Amino acid sequence: MTTQTERHDIQDGLYVYKQNNSLRWYARFVLYGKWYSKATKEKELDKAIARAHIIFMEHKVKAENNLLVDSKRFKDVADRVIKNLQADLDNGFGKVTYRDYIQALNKYHIPFFDRTYITNIDQDKIREFNNERIKQLKRVPAKSTLLTHNSAMNLVFKEAIENKWMIAAQVPSLNAQGESGKRRAAFSQEEYDKVYDTILDLVGNSRKEKTKQIRELLLSYMEFCVNTGIRPGTEMEGITWGDIEMARQDHNVRFKVKVRKGKTTKHTGTRTVIARDQIWDCLEELRERFPNRKPNDKLFRLEDGETTNELGVAFRKALEECDLKDSPDGPRTLYSLRHSYITWQLLRRDLRLDILAKQCGTSVAMIEQHYSHVVPSMFEEELSGVKFKNQIKKEKPMTSKALAIIENRFQSWEAEYKKRGCI
Repeated sequence: MTTQTERHDIQDGLYVYKQNNSLRWYARFVLYGKWYSKATKEKELDKAIARAHIIFMEHKVKAENNLLVDSKRFKDVADRVIKNLQADLDNGFGKVTYRDYIQALNKYHIPFFDRTYITNIDQDKIREFNNERIKQLKRVPAKSTLLTHNSAMNLVFKEAIENKWMIAAQVPSLNAQGESGKRRAAFSQEEYDKVYDTILDLVGNSRKEKTKQIRELLLSYMEFCVNTGIRPGTEMEGITWGDIEMARQDHNVRFKVKVRKGKTTKHTGTRTVIARDQIWDCLEELRERFPNRKPNDKLFRLEDGETTNELGVAFRKALEECDLKDSPDGPRTLYSLRHSYITWQLLRRDLRLDILAKQCGTSVAMIEQHYSHVVPSMFEEELSGVKFKNQIKKEKPMTSKALAIIENRFQSWEAEYKKRGCI
């Protein structure tokens, strides 16, 4: 515990003193009924007295111009912001972007600004931070990244202003001129099949039961994503059995998925996604895995009912195994499954951009910006003037027996859907 060891009065309401843990003098003074202590950084008494006068006058001028604040260190303010954001998330009414803000503050802002007083963060300090962030990322951050980081930083400044640790005039401007959006790393159909087969082999070679279950779940996750375009992460992980609806006519069936939680749902509400017809095989495997499913049960969970955050890690290892982690458009991740869905849909040429944008919960502008490389392939015939004969091999029509089997299967699904509220 620190204690005063020496004191020298200069005038009423102003004196210098020493503490037992320092050889230097501190100035202590009162302004408008409130006492302040500031370091003079001087060891000699005469110099400390002179410095105390200067400190006192500087603070008096600030007080008269309503600029006097009790500043806080950046880390202390940022920690309060993180605590508040996490509390909102835990209580169920925080925005999805709150997780991004917390991550940005912990990974970039706090390590750099740390013990810097928030009132000392000026344009020069911001420029230093921007340069350090580029070094850390090893690239110029994308505009979307900058907007997220700036929003997180502004929450810290807002917290400081509300608690009178700084004033609005002291907030520096933040630049959001990042790199324009680039092409998104996706898979061709052949590449996707290679990844799928690789994970299938890994399932058979799993030494631990839990590892096997994670890989099996990953296969279902992949199939669901490339047949719906739903965003991996919050959107996919929030889907329950009750969010899947079906409509049947004989052996034909359509599946709809309600996306209730994710990047855009706070502003647009629940989004209805129409699944490709190939999704039924994935759903059948999930149904067999969870025979006692209930409408509120999460779709993507392990056989013991627990969720897992290991899917991304398992997917990355599989990509490395089959040498498909890297692409000309950057590293592939689970999110590349959504990009693959959009790319494949564009190449089918039979879907308007505005409909695809609504399906994916995004904008036409975003699709045009990030998938413009696909557009020429959509109109090869029109652009070239050369028409090829349709080389697509026609599938043999199913026998009446096969159609009856499929119809009976979907008939039982429909009955379960009506009975228990989920397929």
